[in-house]
Amino acid sequence: MTGDGDVCQDPDVNAIPMILDCDPGHDDAIAIIAAAHHAELLGITTVAGNAPLERTTFNACVVRDLLGDPSLTVHSGAARPLVAPPRPAAHIHGESGLDGADLPEPVRGADGDDAVSFIIETCRAREGTWLVPIGPFTNVAMALRAAPDLGRRLAGISVMGGGTFGNRTACAEFNIWADPHAADIVFGYGGPLVMAPLDLTFQLQATAPRIEAVRDVGGVLAPVLADLLTFFSGTYLGRNEGIDGAPVHDPCAVLALTHPHLFERAPRHVVVETYGEHTAGMTVIDRRRLRERPPANTDVLVSLDADAVWQLIVDAIASRA
Repeated sequence: MTGDGDVCQDPDVNAIPMILDCDPGHDDAIAIIAAAHHAELLGITTVAGNAPLERTTFNACVVRDLLGDPSLTVHSGAARPLVAPPRPAAHIHGESGLDGADLPEPVRGADGDDAVSFIIETCRAREGTWLVPIGPFTNVAMALRAAPDLGRRLAGISVMGGGTFGNRTACAEFNIWADPHAADIVFGYGGPLVMAPLDLTFQLQATAPRIEAVRDVGGVLAPVLADLLTFFSGTYLGRNEGIDGAPVHDPCAVLALTHPHLFERAPRHVVVETYGEHTAGMTVIDRRRLRERPPANTDVLVSLDADAVWQLIVDAIASRA
């Protein structure tokens, strides 16, 4: 972990092995493409979140096909949170989870229906893998609970979720709010943890010029993604004040690993509220200066070079043109 306000300076971009656990989702689709280009993507696991599991798995398979990488496997996972009922986000992502573009039927469906076993077996076979949950954390929590050895085999976990404010309630971000009990397990697992909160992701917005930069790439993939980002930004612009486009949350959890020099971080102690009447799903980030404060368990990302990060996204898309 780095100290308060430190910027990671290592610009070496290695093929970091990772499993992307997601609920596509417009920004999930961008994260998949970023991970496929900038990391060693060992597989995609899906969870119910932005849409029901059947649809998030369908969407992941569509994105895999658009990438043109038939070797990339998709494994469906949890259809509901550990305790709470599923609560999809159709008001943001549309009923399909990826409204805004005409998506083809996938060439093939999921390669497996046991995401938890895939996570455990892959991480045991390839120690030093990063888990990157960018939807509700249900699959990852179940894997940590089922395999007590998993935590020490991982390089770490990089999550998109939480923040000092919420987007689903006044204090809860969607991924944490959707399954706070799973998030509580992940934040307490004891190993390296990187957190891309709303405070960070709202700094990376799909503005009109940035969407056009994607469209200008050409080919098959870029126009589809530009249409998806246009729909995604439209939902945010219609519901929020003071923004210029949709925050593109999920790629931050990927690119903070592959390009850490573009992100500033601070070590914090973070816990999840699971039962509060008004605060369920809140990430409580301890920013006190007290000497007796709990030790940090999370590297909280606090800022990024938005133009440089967006260029990484454009580069990943262009690589598939």
